[in-house]
Amino acid sequence: MTRRTAYDPVILLVLLVLVGFGLVMAFSASGMVSLDRYGVSTRIFQRQLVSVGIGLVVFWIAAHWDYRRYATPAFIYPALAATVILLVLPLVLPTGQDVRRWIPVGPTRFQPSELAKLGAVVFAAYYLTRYRSSLRSLAVLAPLLGIVGLVLALIVVEPDLGTACAIALTVGALLFLAGVRLIYLIGLAGLSIPVVLALILSASYRKDRILAFLNPDVDPSGIGYQIRQSLIAVGSGGWTGLGLTQSKQKLHFLPESHTDFVFAVVGEELGLLGSLVMVALFVLLFWRGVRIAFRADTDFGSLLAMGIVCMVVLQGMFNMCVVVSLLPTKGIPLPFVSVGGSSMLAMMAGMGILLNISRRCRTDREEAVSQSRGFQ
Repeated sequence: MTRRTAYDPVILLVLLVLVGFGLVMAFSASGMVSLDRYGVSTRIFQRQLVSVGIGLVVFWIAAHWDYRRYATPAFIYPALAATVILLVLPLVLPTGQDVRRWIPVGPTRFQPSELAKLGAVVFAAYYLTRYRSSLRSLAVLAPLLGIVGLVLALIVVEPDLGTACAIALTVGALLFLAGVRLIYLIGLAGLSIPVVLALILSASYRKDRILAFLNPDVDPSGIGYQIRQSLIAVGSGGWTGLGLTQSKQKLHFLPESHTDFVFAVVGEELGLLGSLVMVALFVLLFWRGVRIAFRADTDFGSLLAMGIVCMVVLQGMFNMCVVVSLLPTKGIPLPFVSVGGSSMLAMMAGMGILLNISRRCRTDREEAVSQSRGFQ
C-alpha cells in the first residue's frame, strides 16, 4: 500500500548545493556587468538573492501541496489557459523591440516561456495518464499535440527556438515513456526536423550560430566571438581553475558570462574538476528523479516526475554542451546556477513537485511491479 515517507534527502541536498553554488557564481560572474549597468557591483547578485528567496517559498509550497491535485480538469485547463495568455501578452504589449519574451512586473520582468516548460510537463503527464488506454489512437493524441504545438508556436514567435525545442524534446520523452506507438514518434520527428531547419534558415542570426558552431574561427571577432571566448575561458581553467572570482573572461570579454555562459566561468575558476562535479550533480539528480518516478504511487506521478527530471537535466546538459561547443550557441540558462528570476522560480516549483511525489512511494513489492511494467 502507499505510504508517506520523508522527502528524498539526496534530491534535497543536490538542490541546495546547486542553488548555493549558483549564488556564489552569480556573485563572481556578475560583478563587472552589474557595475557597468547600475554603478553597483552587487546589484545583479542582490536581485538573484531575492529570486532565490522567492524560489524557496515557491519550492516549499509545491513540496507541501499534494501533487495529485494537479491531475484534475478544474486545475489543468485554467492553468493551461493562463499559460497561453501569458505567452500571448509579450507579443501584443508595446516594447519597441524585435525580441518579445518578457512581461514587465514593476521594476523587473517575467519570462512566461519558463513557466510554459513546467506547464507543458504537467499537462502532458495529465493527458497521457487520463487517456493511457487509448494512446495507440492518433485521434486521441491530436488534442495533446495541438495544444503543445500552440505553446511551441507562441514561443517560436517571441522568438525563442531553443526553449521551444527543449519543451518539444521533454514532451517527446513523455510520449515515449507513456507507450505511444513508435511509428507516431518517428513521424513527429520526421515532421519536426524540416520545420526546425526552415526556422534556422529563415533567420540570419540562427544561420550565423550554425556557422560559428561548425567553425568558430570563421569570424573570430564577429559570429564566432562568443563561443571562442567561452572556449578560452574553459581552457584557461586547466585541471583546478584560476580560483573563485579570478576569471578573466568575465571582464567584458565573454558576453552573458553571468547568465547563459556561466558554466564557462565555472570552468575557468574551478577547472575541469569543478566542472565535472557540476555534471555529477545533474547526473545524481537524474538518477534520484528516475528512482522517484518508478516508486510513485500513481501513473500520473510517475510521468510527472520523469517530465520534471527531463526538463531540468536536459536544459542543464544543453547549456553545458553549448558552452563547450558541442551544440550551436543558444540562450538556455543553466538551472539553479545562471542568473535569472523566471528560470529560478519555474525550476524551484518543479523540484518542489518532485519532492512532493517522493513522499508518496510504493512498497518494495509494488515498486518491483512498477519497474516490470514501466510507465504504461
